[in-house]
Amino acid sequence: MKLKYTAAWVGLTAAAMVAATACGSDGAKTAAGTADKAVDKGTAVMAALTRATDRTEELGSAEVRTTTELDATGGEPISMDGTYSWGDGAAMDVEMDTAAAQMSALQDDPTTRVVMVDGAYFYDVDPQPNGPLAGKEWMRVDVAAVTGEAGADNMAANADPTATLRYMTASTEVADLGEETVLGRKTTHYRGSVGAEHVERSKLTEAEKKAAIAALKASGGKLTCDIWVDGKDLPVRITQTGAGMTVKMDFVKFGATKEITAPPAAETGDLTEQVTKQRDAAIGQ
Repeated sequence: MKLKYTAAWVGLTAAAMVAATACGSDGAKTAAGTADKAVDKGTAVMAALTRATDRTEELGSAEVRTTTELDATGGEPISMDGTYSWGDGAAMDVEMDTAAAQMSALQDDPTTRVVMVDGAYFYDVDPQPNGPLAGKEWMRVDVAAVTGEAGADNMAANADPTATLRYMTASTEVADLGEETVLGRKTTHYRGSVGAEHVERSKLTEAEKKAAIAALKASGGKLTCDIWVDGKDLPVRITQTGAGMTVKMDFVKFGATKEITAPPAAETGDLTEQVTKQRDAAIGQ
């Protein structure tokens, strides 16, 4: 099996989950009164995002629909639907287009179920006639086997919408674009961008700062995000743009989702060692 079968998927997942963004806006103020109003408005925006952060963290999981568009592939949307959980470590259980995930060699169905839990990805595959996947229903690969240890740590630190909201509050300004209806819900739309300098002077922990800056560097140094927050202080949609990709995450329902667990070990074939060797060879180690 070639590395591409897992590298493509993990790349998309990282893009969708690593939303280390703190939104800010630019613009000079020309009058003292306007500046005072801007300060007041900025304080209100930060308060709204802080409430959304606390509320999202409290609920711990959500049913989501995520779409990723890559400039390198012509912007063809690649969708994932399922559950994200962040209450007790980052986890997800989603369905993805098999061809888009480059899993067609291992799965005949048009969609592939992928579970991430306990630091590993589990791909629902067709049992193979020989090799590590002979007679197995699932393929297991450690996240670090493809992303490296640092990449796995970054994903674990940022793989939930709470992280996105925390990084947004690290910025000096966030643009309030007003009220909009999204997914049938009345929301307030915020937009901005962030670089490493915003994170450095934020009130995040040192571990969070390190993870955020690493994610920003991996994404070209700067990301732009939009977030729509409803009247219950919950995000309805988050989008992230940067480094040749756009990721949109819609939150269908928060909380009360099914617990995400690893498939039975007896039904799983582990390809971590093979993927690690291929990754090392690809990067010249």
